[in-house]
Amino acid sequence: MVDNITKGKWNQIKGKVKEESGKLTGNKSQEIRGKADQAAGKVQEEYGKVKKNIKKAIGD
Repeated sequence: MVDNITKGKWNQIKGKVKEESGKLTGNKSQEIRGKADQAAGKVQEEYGKVKKNIKKAIGD
C-alpha cells in the first residue's frame, strides 16, 4: 500500500511536469493547475509525515 508521503511526492512531481508543460505551451491555466497540484502534494506529504510520527509516538 502506498502511503501519503509517497503519494504526496508523486503529486508534486506530476504537478511540476504539468506546470512546465504549461509554461512551454503558453497555457497559463495548465501552469496554474500544476502549481496547485504541487501544493496539494506538499500538504499530503506533510500529513503523511505527521501521521507517521503520531503512530510512532503511540507505539502502533
